[in-house]
Amino acid sequence: MASSLKSERIYHVFLSFRGEDVRNNFLGHLYKALDQKGIYTYVDSEELRKGEQIVPALMKAIEESHIAIIVFSKDYASSSWCLEEVARIMDCKEDRNLLVFPLFYKVEPKEVRTPREKYKEAMLKHESKFGTDSKEVKRWKKALFDAGSLFGWHLKDG
Repeated sequence: MASSLKSERIYHVFLSFRGEDVRNNFLGHLYKALDQKGIYTYVDSEELRKGEQIVPALMKAIEESHIAIIVFSKDYASSSWCLEEVARIMDCKEDRNLLVFPLFYKVEPKEVRTPREKYKEAMLKHESKFGTDSKEVKRWKKALFDAGSLFGWHLKDG
């Protein structure tokens, strides 16, 4: 592969999360713990610069990371941005050997994989918006299944 096609790995970790679920509690603690260990972590609120286009900046940051931690929370799948992130993360896992670690925050891994409960509800809304045969929705479902099938951390409380 030509060197011009390879992205330089800038970040140690990329954190994918649904902001309103975890930003002001769990995520802050996780980010602080990583930072204290000298682990350079991409968090959208910290790294995005004014005037940057959000989606291209996020996709580039995923490609420039060694590891992705996906914090699956109850409303993660309701965000099409989060679903785009998880799909790109899983693409980079295959294409660029990105290490991916799921963290199931107050959701069961099977809820993410299958999808069930809040995840099923969210995917039905996406299907009604984009269509049942939508390439995006199929890609998102596959990414959720693949990421939800990885061994990770399961946090029920705290």
